[in-house]
Amino acid sequence: MKKLLNASMAYFILAIAAGVFYREFTKFHHYTGETMLRYVHSHVFSLGMILFLALALFCNSTHNLCHNPTFRKFFVLYNISLPFMACTMFVRGILQVLNTDMTRTTDAMLSGIRSEER
Repeated sequence: MKKLLNASMAYFILAIAAGVFYREFTKFHHYTGETMLRYVHSHVFSLGMILFLALALFCNSTHNLCHNPTFRKFFVLYNISLPFMACTMFVRGILQVLNTDMTRTTDAMLSGIRSEER
């Protein structure tokens, strides 16, 4: 259960840092439009902190969730994929604020969709 609470705290810190970065970065560049940076804070907060707090609440219930080998695999995979998703959203948001022209390949890469030339 301590791993779940530590993961929740780490995602809380990341969510707060992402929110502060969004506010200050857009203010510094005088950007007022819609950007993906806006959503990084809420995604990390809800999918990271709140999920792991809820899992910690039910960890030692009747099924003894924390000691299940499948749950351990989930924990590792989830803690790899959620920061990866947040990083791609973060990069896309920075490129949007800086008004960088993205090629079709770069756009597809950040979206996680394979780009096929037609």
